[in-house]
Amino acid sequence: MNKPQFVYVTYISTTPEKLWNALIDGEMTKQYWGRSRNVSDWGVGSEWIHRDYDDANLVDVIGKVVECVPPRRLVLTWASPAEPADEAKHSLVTFEIEPAFDVVRLTVTHQQLEPDSKRLEVIAQGWPAILSSLKTLLETGQPLPMTTRRWEGRRQ
Repeated sequence: MNKPQFVYVTYISTTPEKLWNALIDGEMTKQYWGRSRNVSDWGVGSEWIHRDYDDANLVDVIGKVVECVPPRRLVLTWASPAEPADEAKHSLVTFEIEPAFDVVRLTVTHQQLEPDSKRLEVIAQGWPAILSSLKTLLETGQPLPMTTRRWEGRRQ
């Protein structure tokens, strides 16, 4: 049985390098990702953690860096911190960055999701909000207000 996937495409008035930095820099991610930050050294095989900015013990997502090709492609495994060893419950997120005319096209593909799962529901709501806020931050200097505070339903 094929597992569902979620694909989101947006065009951002920025450079591939600035978009890449916004994906991996914890100070940037805290601005558009519900006050959480991505933490890693971003080497292939390295751990990455999506943790609360104010409370380092509060971790939403963990995973490994599968592929890292700055500033074009980042592939991460995605798992609940409660299930790090159960690889059957891990999903995969791919960020593809491509120049498109005078802007940048960002395609986020979240795949290997469990059908009818809470995670699928949260991802389908969360990615559009997070990526819209990322786009707004890069284009205006300010994220969307809803992502500067905790938003209900973000836990997976």
